[in-house]
Amino acid sequence: MRVHWHPSARDEADLAAAFYQRQREGLGRRFLDSLDDAVARASARPGIYPTLAPGIRKCRLKTFPYALVFRGEREIQILAVMHARRTPDYWRNRA
Repeated sequence: MRVHWHPSARDEADLAAAFYQRQREGLGRRFLDSLDDAVARASARPGIYPTLAPGIRKCRLKTFPYALVFRGEREIQILAVMHARRTPDYWRNRA
């Protein structure tokens, strides 16, 4: 399945990985691995994830307090890599 990233979502992923890397060596890589896992899970079965808005779903990362906000069934468009404990609706203008 094709995966398209919103440029801001890619930036969010990079910033979060850099933050975790500064906290402890190798933690940034673990974050990116967890993100890759979430992308794979969302791509494989997009319809099983909770709906945030019509056509928009959320897949939580394992171990980290982030969620992948995406849309699509045949092709996935990643709208945000959202911190789960911060302003939840900031990404809505990307949809």
